[in-house]
Amino acid sequence: MNRLIDSQLVADYLAGDEESLEILIRSYLKPIYGFVYKYVGNEQNAEDVTQEVFIKVWSKLKRFDQRKSFKTWIFSIAKNTCIDLLRKRKTIPFTAFENEEGENQLIETLSDPAPLANEVLERSDITETINAAINQLTLKYRMVLSSRYDGDLSFKEISESLGEPLHTIKSRHRRALIKLKHLLPES
Repeated sequence: MNRLIDSQLVADYLAGDEESLEILIRSYLKPIYGFVYKYVGNEQNAEDVTQEVFIKVWSKLKRFDQRKSFKTWIFSIAKNTCIDLLRKRKTIPFTAFENEEGENQLIETLSDPAPLANEVLERSDITETINAAINQLTLKYRMVLSSRYDGDLSFKEISESLGEPLHTIKSRHRRALIKLKHLLPES
């Protein structure tokens, strides 16, 4: 949505028009979910985080500084909520699956790592190839690309939401695209 429409919807909601909040949520639901999904990497976590983002928006909207961009604000909330989730995740070392003899039960019970025929076909899809390449990028690069292309944020909005200088974001975007180009197979 555009900034003026967002500002008007926020003002209308704060004046008592509940439908304005529903319109804001509907307009940002898909972009926020796409952004979060890229960040957390699976549907269940993306759904949970997206729901949490909109609960935070609803509960904090009265304190929102209306001189600022709503879009930047909501994506900042999404980013911070994703970071909170990632901090809570705990990794389990492979040694936790070893028995008294030192045998790793997890490794011994893994299925054949060779892809199935339908997986080979799915991997040939360009979207899968691009997503795999994007996932090889560092988190900072993925954040900029996801904000730019999934969130449809401008470089200025990305800069504001990540709290980093504009030139840093532009430079990171350029470097991310260069790295992505090298990761993608030539065809």
